[in-house]
Amino acid sequence: MPAPSKRSPDSVSDVVRWGAFGCALVPFVLIVSGTPVAGAAGAAAGLAAVTCACRALLRQSERSAARVRVREAGRHRDRTGHMGAGAQGGGQYWERRTPVD
Repeated sequence: MPAPSKRSPDSVSDVVRWGAFGCALVPFVLIVSGTPVAGAAGAAAGLAAVTCACRALLRQSERSAARVRVREAGRHRDRTGHMGAGAQGGGQYWERRTPVD
């Protein structure tokens, strides 16, 4: 059985770090290949904007997923697999009434 992979506890930060690395590397490569400095700076600015937007979207996604996990953790199933205390309208019915009455 393969060993479990060691993942970073904060994968969003890893993605942002790689994005920042790309923002630095691309202009360098463009300048070395002969592109004017203004063009390389424009490419760096565009990449930085995309990286910031992706970071914001990833953080929002993480927060949404955390809210769902917290909400789901609060729901418990009984022995029969039903959710919550009143999932089937539970409890006793007095005066021999059914839930439909």
